[in-house]
Amino acid sequence: MKALQLFGDRDLRLVEIDAPPPPGPGEVRIRVRAVGLNHIDVWGFRGMAFVRRKLPVVVGAEASGEVESVGAGVSRFMPGQRVVMYGAMTCGQCRACREGRDNLCENVAGIMGFHLDGFSRDLVTMPARLVMPIPDGVTFEEAACAPIAFGTVQHMLFDNARLEPGESVLVHAGGSGIGTAAILMAKQIGCTVYATVGDDEKGEKAKALGADVVVNYRTERFEGEVRRLTKRKGVDVVFEHVGAETWNGSLLCLKRGGRLVTCGSTSGVSATINLMQLFQQQYRITGSFGCRMENITQSLDKMAGGLKPIIDTVLPVADFSQGLEKLETRRVFGKVIATL
Repeated sequence: MKALQLFGDRDLRLVEIDAPPPPGPGEVRIRVRAVGLNHIDVWGFRGMAFVRRKLPVVVGAEASGEVESVGAGVSRFMPGQRVVMYGAMTCGQCRACREGRDNLCENVAGIMGFHLDGFSRDLVTMPARLVMPIPDGVTFEEAACAPIAFGTVQHMLFDNARLEPGESVLVHAGGSGIGTAAILMAKQIGCTVYATVGDDEKGEKAKALGADVVVNYRTERFEGEVRRLTKRKGVDVVFEHVGAETWNGSLLCLKRGGRLVTCGSTSGVSATINLMQLFQQQYRITGSFGCRMENITQSLDKMAGGLKPIIDTVLPVADFSQGLEKLETRRVFGKVIATL
């Protein structure tokens, strides 16, 4: 079967590898149909010196497909059923896993597509417990946005930030895959959304999604605009994933007692913080990584209900590196999807 493997920094090759064996007890074999591209793919593509992994590795951390065959003891799925897959190889046995806090697994073996072989291949065999059905009315391309993009946003906004109807939220990088999802989910519950973007064209698209205020961070200081428009009170929640470039400005945008939730550091991993500001303003800062499997199911239900992900580009898996270049240079509005 064909698979897309990373052999070294910026060295992706479409190769032939052995197909996986038939599924064993508790397993399903899945024919992959669509793979969502994410910044974790960009980081792996660039090369990360501090990550221990064996190359070559099959890339792709987020995907959808259809069940080809099932192993003994699997009754939840049948051949031909459309599914998405959870990309963290959790143990399923520790306390966090038993309580449904999958992204806090104490014995996780790694992230597929980064530490372990991922989804950019014709066939993959998975534990059935890490597979979820796609509801009717959701395409393979849309479903491929659920495990990381929509699931991450669902976890950030509602599990961690506890966003409530009618609150205000600042969404950074409103044209990104998770940024567009955050705008959609926040507007769905009646929030006031402030969004930052890198150019005016993305600004118009963000407004079309429902953003109430859009700030081009290349021409305006977003913290100044948010404070001015909120009469210096600030917003209830900041949806942060840019990192060093926006960190201190994000804190300035929070109202007293506000919540900042962060899942990324694309502009740099280190930032300073004013501790007096932190405790005097009583900020609540939460780190968020990945999501729970329940968040993926919640995301798929939202898609089935009409909240569709914004897809910028669909390309064949052979052009995966072109999709990564679009992400790396920020020439996207929404998600990039590779199909097999």
